[in-house]
Amino acid sequence: MKKVYLDYNATTPIDPRVLEEMMPYLSEHYGNPSSIHSFGRKGKEALDKAREQVSQLLSASPKEIIFTSGGSEAANFAIKSTALSGLKEKGNHLITTKVEHECVLESFKFLERQGWQVTYLGVNSEGILDLDELRDSLSQNTVLVSCMYANNETGVIFPIDKIAEIVKERGAVFHTDAVQAAGKIDINLKQIPADLLSISAHKFYGPKSVGALFIRDSFSQQTPLPPLIHGGGQERGKRSGTENIPGIVGLGAASNIASSEMQKDESRIRVLRDKLLSRITQDIDGIKLNGSIEKMLWNTLNLSIEGVQGESLAMNLDVEGVAVSTGSACSEGTVDPSHVLSAMGLSREDAASSVRISLGRFTEREEIDYVASIFPGIVERIRGVK
Repeated sequence: MKKVYLDYNATTPIDPRVLEEMMPYLSEHYGNPSSIHSFGRKGKEALDKAREQVSQLLSASPKEIIFTSGGSEAANFAIKSTALSGLKEKGNHLITTKVEHECVLESFKFLERQGWQVTYLGVNSEGILDLDELRDSLSQNTVLVSCMYANNETGVIFPIDKIAEIVKERGAVFHTDAVQAAGKIDINLKQIPADLLSISAHKFYGPKSVGALFIRDSFSQQTPLPPLIHGGGQERGKRSGTENIPGIVGLGAASNIASSEMQKDESRIRVLRDKLLSRITQDIDGIKLNGSIEKMLWNTLNLSIEGVQGESLAMNLDVEGVAVSTGSACSEGTVDPSHVLSAMGLSREDAASSVRISLGRFTEREEIDYVASIFPGIVERIRGVK
């Protein structure tokens, strides 16, 4: 059976070139980078190289990069450690959006239980944040704002440069979850005044369970962040624990490839994505694109399909060898609509009828032709069952 993977926003396969860079550190180069002998120095060299590669991807300084176990830890670190840094003396108000990834939303809910006041900003029907609402929500008591760079479900890109400028004008700390943006969008932290930015390797062809947090040096000097993980003082005392050298090498290699091939990936994948959208909307009635095509990641489509349960469509596509994700999450036997689509004003029914299709570096034209050819028949069959 033909296998077509169109769930790149969930995770990406490791690029073979990344795996090749990692392999020596899974076998002969096993030294602890904190050790002073030659084995340890080899690990330390790999650590330094990867830090440089990640910093180049973000147009940052290597000393501003802290390695973590992934995007969730990086976001938790950014948000919770900022709250623990003593800023509560300046104010107790935090701001985020209703469409953030769960790792951000759950961090803010945790802080709410600790007595912090949190404002959750909404979005319009296209998933766009109202900058005036952001301005109006900021006050003298606001100490931290966290807003994602690009949404994982819809692919909608937020104007992070403008958001960061607004936040910094009011003197608050700004964090952005750039997990879906890194490797797809040119991120220049010399131009974007973010204090904190989190990324994850497995979203751009690196290994799972490794990521990084950018901490701007000027911010770090003014507001030292207490670590969430205490121990031997690795990562400049910010994140203790022996570093995952193979994973970090993979993150560095993936960053290096993305830095040089991002534009090539975009030009090829955008054509495939637009071709698929054109084919299925031409052949199927009652399809709505969730989000603005002009303001979304070039690899992502989130579609609501009238008269079709997204879960049923995903399962039928899976039978034909095609992997996509749905706009709902199954929890304890009940299906809850996507919080992102709900925030955009979609009804429970429309949110439940959605699927996310996300293409990537290894998506081929023949695969898109195959999906476009079987999609209408599957939709027709599901609608006919009702």
